[in-house]
Amino acid sequence: METRNPRRWWILIVLCLSSLVLVVDSMALTVAVPSMTADLGASAQDTQWILDSYVLVFAGLLLTSGSLGDRFGRRRIMLIGLLLFGAASLAASFAADPAQVIAVRVVMGVGGALIMPSTLSILITVFDDEERPKAMAAWGSVAMLGLVGSPVLGGVLIDRFSWQSIFLINVPVVVLAVVAALTLMPESKGPWKKPDPLGAVLSATGMTALVWWIIEIPQHGAFGGRSALTLAVAVVALAGFVLWERSTDSPMVPLFLFGNRNFSGGSLSLTLVQIGNGGLLLVLTQYLQFVLGYSPLKAGLAFVPLAVAALIGNGAGAGLAARIGNRPLILAGMLVMASSFALLTTVTADTGFTVPAVALGLLGLGAGLAMPAAVGALMGTIPEEHAGVGSALNDTIQQAGTALGIAILGSLLTSGYTAKMPADAPAGARHSLAGALAAAPGDSGLLRTAREAFTSAMATTFTLSAAGLLAAALLATVVMRDRKPAPTPQPEPEPAV
Repeated sequence: METRNPRRWWILIVLCLSSLVLVVDSMALTVAVPSMTADLGASAQDTQWILDSYVLVFAGLLLTSGSLGDRFGRRRIMLIGLLLFGAASLAASFAADPAQVIAVRVVMGVGGALIMPSTLSILITVFDDEERPKAMAAWGSVAMLGLVGSPVLGGVLIDRFSWQSIFLINVPVVVLAVVAALTLMPESKGPWKKPDPLGAVLSATGMTALVWWIIEIPQHGAFGGRSALTLAVAVVALAGFVLWERSTDSPMVPLFLFGNRNFSGGSLSLTLVQIGNGGLLLVLTQYLQFVLGYSPLKAGLAFVPLAVAALIGNGAGAGLAARIGNRPLILAGMLVMASSFALLTTVTADTGFTVPAVALGLLGLGAGLAMPAAVGALMGTIPEEHAGVGSALNDTIQQAGTALGIAILGSLLTSGYTAKMPADAPAGARHSLAGALAAAPGDSGLLRTAREAFTSAMATTFTLSAAGLLAAALLATVVMRDRKPAPTPQPEPEPAV
């Protein structure tokens, strides 16, 4: 008898639209920042807050929003998030000063935190074990297309219209997702449990402080001044959260999930992968624009090999997962990703784009094979009644890994670049390649030195990324296990008389 939801593939389209709006907004905004800050008269600190306010609220509320979805209904929470996100996007297009943009970005962070865990938790409750790999592959492919295509879309919108169009483009997508969700999607929730307000406060405080500490590492160091205080708040709040969740009768987060090898192994592997991947776009975008001289639009188009290869990997992985299991796919994909970073370590100021293009293709192929399999193995261990908060745990782990990767690789790139620059170079030129281009546009010797210093530091950061991917592959292989079907019970023999 057919027990699958007949509308499940339409529901998947709604879930993809809902997560796509978050990816497109985040990446397109990075392209819009220069023109937006110039138009609003924003300072460097204002710009930092425009970018960071969303990340801090989003990361801080993920666990709480996942728990709310399990209690009150995942579709309901996702719809509230979509409406908040769409309304804030519309308001952002009318913002007249940096403070207003920061305020609406905070509201967008709340909306995003409500949307993201709900999409993945609904996916794993709608699709069974047999079809889930295909659904995960499609969901991952849409996210990858958004990641690569949104800078291009952002460049086109800004060239044709203005920075406000970056926010306005979210509104019709949100409207379509809301209408489709109301029409096609059933409600799902876990059994009712007593709320856990203390757990919510501790998790939000701890995650916000942790991400804020990571963001500030490049500017203030890891343990100096206020960074030490921020880290102390994060450690105390998260330790208190773990202790409270283990002692309370109605925990917000089921910590027993970490006792499962696939969940704990998948979580740690994905964290290492995100640390390795975290600075990729940041570093390669600078290489394309400041070393090769690409325009922002051309730099965005340069990532097309990554998207195409990821689609191929996703399509192949969806069929292979059912036949050979998730663990071999995760291992193979992560090894391919590590090889792409190893190839990027050979790039110099004279290399051009051929080697990075091949490396991006390898990275996309490896990610297409490994990432859906890793997330699928992790999410397959979560009981349906905990789908929302389990999905939020996965999102939180990956967000923290991405933020840590950007902080570590960005700091390593900056310090490595400065160490390679001559001491008598202008101050601006010693701190960044962009500063060298601005400080000495006609000094070909200094610019040559700056480009060589940048590519040397870039090779060091990608070496660390490759090491992180190899560690993730090793961890996944040793810790994770493919689930085997339960053996058919045999009837016991009749006892002898």
